[in-house]
Amino acid sequence: MHNGSPLLSSSLMRRVVVIVVIILVFVAALNFGIKWYGDRILQAGHTTATDEVQITIGNDRLKLAKNTLRVPSERQDGERERVDLYLTWPELEGYEDANRAAFDDPSKTAGLIFIQLSQSTMSEDMSGRFGPIYSRLTEGEPVPLKHGLMLHRLRADSGYGKEVILTGRREGENDYVVRCLLPQTPQEATGSDCQRDIHAGQDLSLFYRFSASLLPQWAKLDADIKHYVEQRLVKD
Repeated sequence: MHNGSPLLSSSLMRRVVVIVVIILVFVAALNFGIKWYGDRILQAGHTTATDEVQITIGNDRLKLAKNTLRVPSERQDGERERVDLYLTWPELEGYEDANRAAFDDPSKTAGLIFIQLSQSTMSEDMSGRFGPIYSRLTEGEPVPLKHGLMLHRLRADSGYGKEVILTGRREGENDYVVRCLLPQTPQEATGSDCQRDIHAGQDLSLFYRFSASLLPQWAKLDADIKHYVEQRLVKD
């Protein structure tokens, strides 16, 4: 018979409440951890921080936003042998929440420019090396392309595989010169189809890689990238 006592004692109720609270706290912590870990996975080493670090390479000092630097260990002041950047095109912006897909999705890297800055070890940049070096490795007549470019095929024994040299005439300057592994179709373009190096600052070699899909904009691309880096040089 029912004697009027409660079905659950107060001590048992307290235990149940404590257990429920612990479970809720655990679930909340788990959700937070999953979200935090998910965000870390999505960022994959990227950062949205835009504060600047001062980096010295040889005789040149630069102020660069952290979200433009590819390697986390380079996001602090100091001397470097080289530094690697990535930027969207044509905005020339670093990693942000708004453009996350361009950095995280391998199929969209054609919209990025990859830059490496190091102390120059050669007296001539790629344009200056065409006459004494690349022109001696070409074969056949150059083939005119669109957008003012000429295609020069490299000999099979040149050591450059299936790469080709593209050149473009520039008023009052050496010809534009870039080395590319041209994709068979536009869909096969990547963020590293073409590469070119130029001089910047006092003693910097500015090496950059980009998609062949951006070749129609070669003149603006070259000028804007050089301007971007020179704007971030620290003037004494």
